[in-house]
Amino acid sequence: MVNFEFPWLTAIILTPLLASLAIPLIPDKEGKTVRWYALGVGLLNFALTIYAFSNNYSYSNPGFQLTETYAWVPQLGLNWSVGIDGLSMPLMVLSGLITVLALLASWNVKQKPRLFYFLMLVLYSAQMGVFAAQDLLLFFFMWELELVPVYILISIWGGKKRLYAATKFILYTALASIFILVAALAMAFYGDTVTFDMTQLGMKEFPLALEVLAYAGFLIAFGVKLPIFPLHTWLPDAHSEASAPVSMILAGVLLKMGGYGLIRMNVEMLPHAHIQFAPLLAILGAINVVYGAFTAFGQTNLKRRLASSSISHMGFVLIGIASFTELGMNGAVLQMVSHGLIAAALFFLCGSAYERTHTLMMDEMGGLAKEMPKTFALFTAASMASLALPGMSGFVAELTVFLGVANSDAYSTVFKTGLIFLTAVGLILTPIYLLSMLRVVFYGNKNPELNLGKFQLDAKPREVFITACLLLPIIGIGLYPKLATTTYDVKTVEVATKVRSALTAIAQQNNSTEELASTVLVAPEID
Repeated sequence: MVNFEFPWLTAIILTPLLASLAIPLIPDKEGKTVRWYALGVGLLNFALTIYAFSNNYSYSNPGFQLTETYAWVPQLGLNWSVGIDGLSMPLMVLSGLITVLALLASWNVKQKPRLFYFLMLVLYSAQMGVFAAQDLLLFFFMWELELVPVYILISIWGGKKRLYAATKFILYTALASIFILVAALAMAFYGDTVTFDMTQLGMKEFPLALEVLAYAGFLIAFGVKLPIFPLHTWLPDAHSEASAPVSMILAGVLLKMGGYGLIRMNVEMLPHAHIQFAPLLAILGAINVVYGAFTAFGQTNLKRRLASSSISHMGFVLIGIASFTELGMNGAVLQMVSHGLIAAALFFLCGSAYERTHTLMMDEMGGLAKEMPKTFALFTAASMASLALPGMSGFVAELTVFLGVANSDAYSTVFKTGLIFLTAVGLILTPIYLLSMLRVVFYGNKNPELNLGKFQLDAKPREVFITACLLLPIIGIGLYPKLATTTYDVKTVEVATKVRSALTAIAQQNNSTEELASTVLVAPEID
């Protein structure tokens, strides 16, 4: 009797893609049936994800689970190889939640609804494929597939400058992703065996020069997506022009792909090169935090201010990755999950406000708290989470990164002090620009020239529900962080231990070299 194991991950990845192919066949002129169909597919796939992970995933196992491998294109060495571990699992759950809520947030889309929901479902599949892929070529394929729907979603359903923003997005991300392919090919063809399997690549012994070059290539590709200063300039343009549902996915999921790639490829597969680059990552992270905060001050466009805030918050991910400690790595992953929830909530509420006011310029708003008390309360709660108010997930994540850096013995006291000081400056600036945003938009006198929408001004039950689905895990993680950290604790310990082992080996080698040199210098000459 043959043991049959259900291909959970293949089903999770392909269900939205296959379901999207049926959308052109649905008889629907106004898009009402299509939106219910897309939401149903999203909910089904999210339920499948939760069921598969809750019944088949072991939190105590740091290795890949639910693995599936099939020969796909043997001539190219491309295999359908998927699996999850503590790093990918929470990000797949995050992707599923935010995508379902983004589909629900798209309820008022009337322009080409079939195409819109088709692209959203394709994007859903690509996201899941990126986090589950265990073959570097498959990872690259899914990474590229994800770019196309986002480009079209921005260029058709975006704002006045949507074509400029969409073109800038695709140029930055597509050109940068070429470095993934180049680095993958260099690693795969090195040595006696040719393989794109991530597990086998992680076991290869690469020369330091090749590691450094591959690391630099991955860093550029993932640095654009994260984004890292100075590769960040596409993000404010894309956010300011994208519709609210697309911004939810862009900030909540797609930026996390950059952080995921850095940990998966750069840290886990290239630990010796990571030792060389880690100080640079820490410095770039501090620059992200401070630069993003200062830039947010200069933005009068509500979405651009929130986009600059995202740049600042993702700096903590870089610092955590560069810390060389389990605590810092833990904080980096928690920051990705936390920021995904918070940013999705803020950009959704921003879109709700835009539907009523028809403007994103903060100086054209004012006094909206009286007109929209529910929206005001929800926006305030999400802003408090973003500024790391104790009791919310942002506080736990950023505090964990701080403690991880402070406890690191890989850096000098002077370096750590300077790093923490700069990051603390960003923390001080964050509540200032967020609270000033709330003051300008919701307090003061209402702008008499403000063209408020004719329909119900305050948040509808659907909008309250979407925001509540994001705020509840934000508060839950803030009060009990183990809700999130249990899923990846073992994995972050494994990754951090691997890097520290490489660091220790280098230190011992250097000490041995120094001892040998001193022995040679004092040894007597033998006639």
